[in-house]
Amino acid sequence: MYQQQPASGHGSRDGGAHDRELEEAVRRAQQGDEDGFTLAYRLVNPLLIGYLRGLVGDEAEDVCATAWLEIARDLGRFRGDGAGFRAWTVSIARHRALDLLRRQKVRPRKSSTELDDLPHPASPDLTDDQAFQALATERVLAQLAELPRSQAEAVLLTTIVGLDNPSAARILGKRPGAVRMAVSRGLATLRQRLSLRDREITDGEPGSPSDLHPLARQPPVVPTPGGLDD
Repeated sequence: MYQQQPASGHGSRDGGAHDRELEEAVRRAQQGDEDGFTLAYRLVNPLLIGYLRGLVGDEAEDVCATAWLEIARDLGRFRGDGAGFRAWTVSIARHRALDLLRRQKVRPRKSSTELDDLPHPASPDLTDDQAFQALATERVLAQLAELPRSQAEAVLLTTIVGLDNPSAARILGKRPGAVRMAVSRGLATLRQRLSLRDREITDGEPGSPSDLHPLARQPPVVPTPGGLDD
């Protein structure tokens, strides 16, 4: 049985409401409720796709589908809350992505991600700093691909998936302080590179990249649980 360690109160960037909804959906899904499974899928899948696009580019959807097969298979073994379920699912997705990268023997690749492909787990009332972390466009993901993978993954886990540092650290096998440092360095590098590029492209204010916008949640097309096994 998989037992997720309790997440701290800051594990979700969209507050406790979505995680409470996710926890209830998972509980229902474990009891065989297809609607519960569908809701859990809708809440988690956009985060997994966003994270995987930063690792494997256009292979993200295929890797995610493989991860959902494993998630569906082992769902009954999971024990934890909503934030714990997000951490558990992204850990599975990460292992499948690393399997692909080992087979291809390539670095994480750039993606052709469009703006609406990456629903951000933040609340609607974002500060300017949180809006920077939206990672909303191909341009940002392309810059992420140029970061050291330890920094890129730390940024993806804490911004796209919305995990807290301890949860991200467990997935990456690092100390929370090391993850915090990787996020800080990664975001600083992104901010610098994007600001420089903005000055080259537009006459806009330096340090305020025009491509960075908080994203509204866009529910994906959801397969039925049976469809995952086809």
